[in-house]
Amino acid sequence: MAKSALSARNHILRALGKWPQDIIRPQVQFQDVLRKRFESKATSGGPSDLAELRQANALYSLLENRYKKKVSNDADITNATCKSDLLTWKSLQYPITGTLLQPKSNPTYFHDLVKELEEAPNRSWLDRFMLRVKGVVRLK
Repeated sequence: MAKSALSARNHILRALGKWPQDIIRPQVQFQDVLRKRFESKATSGGPSDLAELRQANALYSLLENRYKKKVSNDADITNATCKSDLLTWKSLQYPITGTLLQPKSNPTYFHDLVKELEEAPNRSWLDRFMLRVKGVVRLK
């Protein structure tokens, strides 16, 4: 195997090692799926060295979130205390207006969604069961 191919593979594995864990679905991790994909390509004579370096660069750009909107220095998006902080920031280069985050049909939809995502990993099996029953039986 060429030196650049080993270098690309090392870059890919390093990026996958830094990838954050998914707390909503801990049994299915993005990095595990990609690791299997790159291992299968290694045995089947996968893509060229240049293509692997490009894939490693793409992984790093996703990991570093290079495509996010620009944020001013006084409010860094990486220092958010919780996910709901993301909804309230006004310092984005292209800020999302309140009307977009508060649709007339359900004004608290996005706030409730973020709250639900924060609470989901810490629920017991009984809480999950009760929510499922509430979803099936709706009383008005």
